[in-house]
Amino acid sequence: MFRSLFALILLAGASAAAEPLQPVPELDINRYSGTWYEIARLPNRFEDQCVGDITATYTPLQSGRVRVVNACRNAKGEMEAVDGQARRQDDHPAKLEVRFAPAWLGWLPFVWADYWVVALDEDYRWAIVGEPDRKYLWFLARDRAVDQATFDELKARATALGFELDKLVVVTAPTTD
Repeated sequence: MFRSLFALILLAGASAAAEPLQPVPELDINRYSGTWYEIARLPNRFEDQCVGDITATYTPLQSGRVRVVNACRNAKGEMEAVDGQARRQDDHPAKLEVRFAPAWLGWLPFVWADYWVVALDEDYRWAIVGEPDRKYLWFLARDRAVDQATFDELKARATALGFELDKLVVVTAPTTD
């Protein structure tokens, strides 16, 4: 019986990974704006120096783009920040592309990276961000930490979307409230 259950779980995960990743159908950029705290992520070279206090702040611009400021505390205790921009992709509200390269390089397609909001709390208290290849993943929240139940929900949703979480980096441990 356990083998059958295990096989079903593996098949469910494999079928989710085989399905193309879809962003949430709607994203109100004004509600999404403001500061988000990184709760967890899949490892990536962009954040190798970050040890804590990781934030992403989004500000709509008159051009229709969004200013993105990512900040974190490094091992020396210093805050580092990088300033970039996001733009909508394919006229879909939750399919964004982001760049942190200088503006004068913005015409080059390879400086833009996919940034898709793939799960979002109806009150915009948490979000899951990823990209079509499922190589990158972030759990973001409006508060510095989430409770254990919310963290478990984020992990379950990401797994159902086909993300492998065995290397998940937990930035802020869930609270026990």
